[in-house]
Amino acid sequence: MNKFLLALLSGIILALGWPTYGFPLLLFFAFVPLLLAERHVRISNPKRKGLLVFGLSYITFLIWNIFTTSWLRYADLFGASFAVFVNSALMALIFLIYHKYAKRQSIHRSLLFLVVLWISFEKLHLGWEFSWPWLNLGNGFSEYISWIQWYEYTGTFGGTLWVWILNAVIYKGVLTYQDEKSKQDLTSLLLKCAALIILPILISFGIFSTYSHEGETVNVIALQPNIDPYSEKYNMTNLKFAELFFELSNTKITDSTDFVIAPETFLAESTRLTQFNNSLLKNRFDQYVSKHPNVNLLTGISFYDLFNDESKIRKETNIYKYTPNTWYDDYNSALLINSSSSLQQYNKSKLVVGVENFPYQDVLKPLIGDFMIDLGGTVSMKTTQNYRTVFTSSNSKFKAAPIICYESDYGEFVTGYVRNEANFLAIITNDAWWNETQGHKQHLSYAKLRAVETRRDIVRSANTGISAIINAKGEITSSLAYGEKGALSGQLITNDKITFYVMAGDYIARISIFILIFVGLIGFFRRKKEKF
Repeated sequence: MNKFLLALLSGIILALGWPTYGFPLLLFFAFVPLLLAERHVRISNPKRKGLLVFGLSYITFLIWNIFTTSWLRYADLFGASFAVFVNSALMALIFLIYHKYAKRQSIHRSLLFLVVLWISFEKLHLGWEFSWPWLNLGNGFSEYISWIQWYEYTGTFGGTLWVWILNAVIYKGVLTYQDEKSKQDLTSLLLKCAALIILPILISFGIFSTYSHEGETVNVIALQPNIDPYSEKYNMTNLKFAELFFELSNTKITDSTDFVIAPETFLAESTRLTQFNNSLLKNRFDQYVSKHPNVNLLTGISFYDLFNDESKIRKETNIYKYTPNTWYDDYNSALLINSSSSLQQYNKSKLVVGVENFPYQDVLKPLIGDFMIDLGGTVSMKTTQNYRTVFTSSNSKFKAAPIICYESDYGEFVTGYVRNEANFLAIITNDAWWNETQGHKQHLSYAKLRAVETRRDIVRSANTGISAIINAKGEITSSLAYGEKGALSGQLITNDKITFYVMAGDYIARISIFILIFVGLIGFFRRKKEKF
């Protein structure tokens, strides 16, 4: 088959295998056509082989990125284009490095190198300032959570490894069949692939059918105000939003309600941090709590801290241009208000690239100035915190992880809340930027992975949807549809046990990085022993 058609085919298969519309079984052979195209280039004699391999890979990954994440264009066309084209280039670079390695080494060592290289790339993509975890392969099973209950041991990197093992086995089998035309080899390949797919799924089914945990019952209400972020949201005062909070809450609240949860930046009018305690807004919430003394109110809020002390300046601090020698920290925060005397606050710490952080300022700021890209939030440089704060209820029985929007896409990051004793997860988000697209659906779907990894029930409050209750097995037990205004009530069960993944984190990625260094050093300094 033509190598360009093979690259095109890989991109289409990857796109068709992605949630929330696709079937993840396709991921198990999605890279095979691209691997065959790369091999065709490697063993033939075209000029500029590396450039050709990069171009073929770019075709594959551009198709995958466009089909799965082009919904970003509803927030910002330039930002969407940047994300799609740059992410595709980074993925294509992985295949170019593999191509250089495969020219020198055996097929087995080359495939091992590719698997650990890809996993290491995914890990890098979680941690650097251009972080974009959306297309990490382990996310591809989020709509088939009964297949991946063992994520409580491996996290999503277990899914990535699963995908690559199948692709490597199928690719090697196809090459063997092309050389020998043996039906026996073909049968053996099919049986091997069936075992590698079916056995993990059967193990998962066993876990899924038997898993349960005991804990306290938490009665929660998730608010879904359905506010247009492009026109309405930032033209209303916080006092107006407080009235909306009480209005929606009153439709569901009872004497047994433990938590009422409102979405990210629900209180969107920026509030000075040092003045909040004595504000009329705080007084309104205190009055509501006095009527419902057992309730805990968890909401998103925009805070800022204005100061003149240079010693307080951090990397994320902004210059206050209206007053000389004045700076401010801007926070996308979660806030807990209850009958106890002190407020509990957490500041969002996994930031959306170009919206809430300016990556590599020292290099990029001289080139592009203060330009920020709108990818789905409030556009300004946000200040973070290192500690994963856990909110404790007024009766001290319940400990909520206040996960803000984009943070819910990071498995190991979320485990930090659980290690700090969170016994359920509360995700607050604003997914209205992307309209009725795959964006908000995928974001909800990925949240189910966090439930399985941590074995924590989840309450999710989204501005325009989809708000949901998710149990510890990753099942959505109730939800409010996108575009629906209202309040969702439900029950969660707390869990104090720690999963292996919570303890070990992304250990598969760390092991892969170690193997990558070892195999890479050997591979680039030794000749290949066999030719395929």
